[in-house]
Amino acid sequence: MEGPTWVSYAAMWLATVALLLLSRRLRRRKFKLPPGPKPWPIIGNLNLIGSLPHRSIHDLSQKYGPIIYLRFGSAPVVVGSSVEMAKIFLKTQDVTFASRPKIAAGKYTTYNYSNITWSSYGPYWRQARKMCLMELFSARRLDSYEYIRREEMTALLKGLYASAEDPILLKDHLSTVSLNVISRMVLGKKYTDESENAVVSPDEFKKMLDELFLLSGVLNIGDSIPWIDFLDLQGYIKRMKALSKKFDRFLEHVLDEHNERRKGVKDYVAKDMVDVLLQLAEDPNLEVKLERHGVKAFTQDLIAGGTESSAVTVEWAISELLKKPEIFIKATEELDRVIGRERWVEEKDIVNLPYVDAIVKETMRLHPVAPMLVPRFSREDCQVAGYDIPKDTRVLVNVWTIGRDPSLWDHPNEFDPDRFIGKPIDVKGQDFELLPFGSGRRMCPGYSLGLKVIQSSLANLLHGFTWKLPGSMKKEDLDMDEIFGLSTPKKVPLVVVAEPRLPPHVYGL
Repeated sequence: MEGPTWVSYAAMWLATVALLLLSRRLRRRKFKLPPGPKPWPIIGNLNLIGSLPHRSIHDLSQKYGPIIYLRFGSAPVVVGSSVEMAKIFLKTQDVTFASRPKIAAGKYTTYNYSNITWSSYGPYWRQARKMCLMELFSARRLDSYEYIRREEMTALLKGLYASAEDPILLKDHLSTVSLNVISRMVLGKKYTDESENAVVSPDEFKKMLDELFLLSGVLNIGDSIPWIDFLDLQGYIKRMKALSKKFDRFLEHVLDEHNERRKGVKDYVAKDMVDVLLQLAEDPNLEVKLERHGVKAFTQDLIAGGTESSAVTVEWAISELLKKPEIFIKATEELDRVIGRERWVEEKDIVNLPYVDAIVKETMRLHPVAPMLVPRFSREDCQVAGYDIPKDTRVLVNVWTIGRDPSLWDHPNEFDPDRFIGKPIDVKGQDFELLPFGSGRRMCPGYSLGLKVIQSSLANLLHGFTWKLPGSMKKEDLDMDEIFGLSTPKKVPLVVVAEPRLPPHVYGL
């Protein structure tokens, strides 16, 4: 009896496996998927993705069209690379694609998807978005912090003047001013000041932020081939866990200090964004309770998002101007005409500086901070442009490709701010040819703050200084390669010399 029983069990098992495979094959057949390269077993199309995924996918879109279907291991991925596709994914069918994939970066670096960026679409995320729009980034609150941005800008300009004629690493100065602005707005003080009781040094904190953005954008093999995730072949999970411990130590200290300050004070008035978050966490009417780890996740999100985007964008802008000094001359002519040579640029002046604003837009077109935005995730089966998009498909919008579309832009690879003069295109998510902050429900909630810091930083750098390359270096020697992560900074940080261009007494500040 043993022989036939074993054979019958084996036959039943094989038949079950065969039926499962057949049903999957039949289900797959009924989908009319977008065009794309044929995937390899196990790895899918990962063999076609290089160290700069946005460029690899750009090349594929040139071959297969504005909507393509890929497989990253076992994970289905759809990429839109045109204005029409961006509008469908981010506006027309925004709700369908409003969630986020559950990848390692969100799990290990944001308290298990507890922040604004990586949380899934649902009550928790809707509540988080409402907090951002109504409380953290309201026009009233941002205006109330303008004095902080002005003070830190003054400190930046003083530091540059003190370093005049010497080669400097520009991003260090830009990151410092961004981090100080965000620290004071979000945390209430510069927790990264050099002092004996500092939890973390400024250099270490900047490295933590760089690591966070790198790890949030990497293609982790385990996200695509789950059954080998435990091996951590690239070492990314180990790095994410180590980074998470560093951030948690810092954020615990921040929350402890804030709670101590609030203790026993009746009708305490919030002084910074962490105070606001802690007050919201105590609100009994919240639809979803905001736990301590949620407050830490939001705080980390605010610090990281507000620091990286502005420093990266301004560094790219100065790099492009060094290659085209005639643009620098046009910008300074506008600044001298509108601002004069006896004062610095204020935020309210930007509306009267269309050429400086055009430089910012042109920089964001050619060098979007997040070239494929943050990945989205289809919540249900749907159709796009006549193709089927199955539920649980990752969706990317390649704004890097859109920014180089010759049907939208004349000479798309040229840096030419004049293309925006007299054009009503802005970066607020309604003009789909320029989407540095995304669009729709998952658009960056702090874009208005980021834009203020970028515009005023660049305007004052151009107003106060003439920028030159060090030594005998020529503009042709300038390295314009990038590193891919959740943001896309320069591969080789920019080293420059700043020469004051205003009367000496202006720098007394």
